[in-house]
Amino acid sequence: MIYGAVLAAIAAAAVVNGFDTVGLSPWRQALFLVLAVLAYLHGRRLAGRYGAQILLAAGALTVPVMGVDRGNGLTAFLVLAVFVMLPWFGGRYRRQQVELYRAAEERASRLERERELVAERVQAQERARIAADLHDSVGHDLALIALRAGALELAPGLPEASRGAAAALRANAVEATDRLRQALGLLRDEAAPVTPFDEPVRDLVARSAAAGLDVRLEAEAAGAGTVVDRAVYRIVQEALTNAAKHAPGSAVAVRVERSGEAVRVAVANTAAPAAALAGAGHRWPHREAPGAAGGLGSGLAGLAERVRLLGGSFSAGPREGGFAVEAELPVRGDR
Repeated sequence: MIYGAVLAAIAAAAVVNGFDTVGLSPWRQALFLVLAVLAYLHGRRLAGRYGAQILLAAGALTVPVMGVDRGNGLTAFLVLAVFVMLPWFGGRYRRQQVELYRAAEERASRLERERELVAERVQAQERARIAADLHDSVGHDLALIALRAGALELAPGLPEASRGAAAALRANAVEATDRLRQALGLLRDEAAPVTPFDEPVRDLVARSAAAGLDVRLEAEAAGAGTVVDRAVYRIVQEALTNAAKHAPGSAVAVRVERSGEAVRVAVANTAAPAAALAGAGHRWPHREAPGAAGGLGSGLAGLAERVRLLGGSFSAGPREGGFAVEAELPVRGDR
């Protein structure tokens, strides 16, 4: 409200000073310049809502004067138009230019922040993908190395020096697996992606059996779609890795069955024979085994999250003296 009153006062001063301009004194001439500067600053700095209406109303007040004294009325209107209206509209135009420039700067800054957020998200997804691939492939291979070293340690007729070297190799493989999981925990900020994978479950089971794991494939369903196949592969791979690492010498059964629009996966191992554990010098790792009081390990937790994102159910825990990993995944066609 005060902004409108200030502009009205400037306009009124210009109209009054526009009367009787014959033989204009110096101070009145200087007043025109002062009014022009004030009008420009008002339009440039102040955000009045009804400035144009106030100026038009001031111009309308000179119309009755024109009816009485045409010369003075016209002069007052021209003074108002030249020394108040034009500077005020010029200031307002400049103000709008600055506001548009600032809005463009803010929009560019906001877009830049959004691009940075998108880039960070892409980097996080890439880190998660790398972590998942390293965990699933390298971790599984390290578990097989430990299993082979344990089998070599039990080989008859092996010299004590070689037996000790095999035991050290097995221990180093287990320790490397733990360190790998800890390092990948820093990379995996999100759930592991589910990109397609070509190796079937039967080849995975065959490789594990060739490495010395007592594993058999009791059932294998046909492909259910790339995403589901990938998840099934990872579930079996993680379960076999845990069996080789935490229950060497135990028998493992793998079942992959399709019933209607769902795929059921079950990987269960029996209790490891005491001779296989004590005779080979096997000990549980320093951290809790999967499903113990400490909860799911990072690998099983990642599998649970993957299955949840696919709309399925997941469970892992002790079962009949051994350990079982089970999951059910809905099939929604090839994705």
